[in-house]
Amino acid sequence: MWRAQATAAGLSTRLRELLESPTASRAFFGVYAIDLKTGAALIDYQSGRNFVPASNTKLFTTALGLMRLGPEYRFHTTAVAEEPLDSEGRLNGDLSLVGGGDPNLSPRPIPYKAESYSGNPLSAIEDLASELQKKGLRRVNGNIAGDDRRYVWQPYADGWAIGDAVWEYGAPVSAIALNDNTFRLLVRPDGVRTDPPVSFYRIANRLHVEPGVARKVHIERLPGSRELRVMGTLAPGDAGETHLLAIGEPALYAAQALSSALVRRGIIVTGEAVARHALPAEFRDLERSEQPPPVHGSRAVELARRSSAPLLDSIRVIDKVSQNLHAEMLLREVGWVRRNIGSREAGLKELRVFLDEAGVDSADYSWHDGSGLSRLNLVTPRAVVKLLRYMYESPQRENWISLLPIAGEDGTLRKRMNGTAAASRIRAKTGTLSHVTALSGYAERSGGGTLAFSILVNNHPGESAGAREIVDKICSWMVE
Repeated sequence: MWRAQATAAGLSTRLRELLESPTASRAFFGVYAIDLKTGAALIDYQSGRNFVPASNTKLFTTALGLMRLGPEYRFHTTAVAEEPLDSEGRLNGDLSLVGGGDPNLSPRPIPYKAESYSGNPLSAIEDLASELQKKGLRRVNGNIAGDDRRYVWQPYADGWAIGDAVWEYGAPVSAIALNDNTFRLLVRPDGVRTDPPVSFYRIANRLHVEPGVARKVHIERLPGSRELRVMGTLAPGDAGETHLLAIGEPALYAAQALSSALVRRGIIVTGEAVARHALPAEFRDLERSEQPPPVHGSRAVELARRSSAPLLDSIRVIDKVSQNLHAEMLLREVGWVRRNIGSREAGLKELRVFLDEAGVDSADYSWHDGSGLSRLNLVTPRAVVKLLRYMYESPQRENWISLLPIAGEDGTLRKRMNGTAAASRIRAKTGTLSHVTALSGYAERSGGGTLAFSILVNNHPGESAGAREIVDKICSWMVE
């Protein structure tokens, strides 16, 4: 006990000296760390104050998903019709692509192995189109519908910035998420194109190409607009830039992709690509529903199906690479399963119930989304550590810890703490927004024992690198 007290006193003294330095003193820090064996606090600095947590929010969302749905839970994406095919392979009516909330309709390797992935971004749609062809589909006398009514159509959460919707990290939330609801925009001196080819947006190329000019590329899309404006300067021969942008209407985009895949296989489609949404106005209570929103008629005939990997593999992507869209989809899936409505409100209501079970005081948090992109979210370091301790003591301990990035090895911590005492000893979730830096998880001490910790930093000026350096130094001290 004396050694533990001495260690705690030494850590607290060093921490206060560090946070009073010129680099740190202009920001707000909250730090809390406990010994998981004894529950004793080794560091307690502003642990009861509220902070914007950024992507540390995902700790709460993925804990909820793991505990409420289970590690083996699976998602299913189906192609359905109101009538079976006739003897000539004709479908007389619409063909609906029904989103089942699968976040990994992409070529990403599952189980999680790397931060990046390659392959055909529309491979999931190609697989479904091939299955439909094998089932004998030759003609669709109707529309191709992207049906994302499993989740209420709430593409953006309260507190997201208006510019977030342009970029991959702010992709709209839908029960259909083809290639993370994104596409690549390739900006080159000889033109601008998309990968995969996307007819969803009209590109207004206003680049000025001239010898000797510096590369300066600016991309904008006004809210609700289908026009992408590409502006700036490039010199001939410049390598250009590649940007990952969001698809504004995922269900419609998926329907277009399926229609194109069918036509390439010689299947005739007489109708158009359309989207079907469950609008918030259709539900008086967005927290609970007596009946789920309809996803297809009672006579629906399933023609093709794609099943996901187990949930554990899916949520590992969320925490390892900090995937916003997937976290938002998981929150809504919990709402669908537990409260019969796939809304943000239903997911957050279930999260409050879960945190009450975990012993987290409701005064210690305020949630507005599942990813942490919202700047309205607030949480105390004390609440984060309570969650971490609860999950560490749960039957899902090993699965839970496997979700977190490892310092110096993988995910968002792959390039941090390399060559320090904290490398491989810190398993934690990062969080980054403008003027916000966060890191919360577990520290394995060199002398034995494990700490649960949360470090939340708000209002730091300048770039995030300075704040991250301080956070990493605290981690090195904790593992000593």
